[in-house]
Amino acid sequence: MILLYTGNGKGKTTSAVGTAIRARGRGKRVVFIQFMKARDSGEIKPLKELGVEVYRFGRKELVNLKNPSEEDKTLAKNALDLARKKLKENPFLIILDEVNVAVTAGLVDIKDVISLVKKAGDTHILLTGRYAPKELIELADLVTEMKEIKHPFQKGLLAVEGIDY
Repeated sequence: MILLYTGNGKGKTTSAVGTAIRARGRGKRVVFIQFMKARDSGEIKPLKELGVEVYRFGRKELVNLKNPSEEDKTLAKNALDLARKKLKENPFLIILDEVNVAVTAGLVDIKDVISLVKKAGDTHILLTGRYAPKELIELADLVTEMKEIKHPFQKGLLAVEGIDY
């Protein structure tokens, strides 16, 4: 199956982490590839302890989505190259965290993501991130949109360690 989690609400990566945990709980091999992320985040250590293969391709600084750097583009392309390589190893699940944003920002070409997804075979692929392109939504078997109704950021509250990262 091709699964896609998108929308402006919180919970896309968190849901992907839950899916990874569920698959590992059944003894399945999981590859978790993060685009545009390198900051310290609470899910990385427990995922690795559970045997999830975690790969992070990003800088500690946020990506300027309107004008990404060449380094950001190179890192995202490296992430997609690794996903291609891992797909050939036929894991149960590959998670491409924030790939939707990487496509929208022009870090990777949507045609390359579609090509990868179409070669999934027996591997399930989970795509996360805001701004999911229509083409990926149409290609997916399951699409969930996280809708923001209310968020503490609207009151000026900062991200909370252990909840948001």
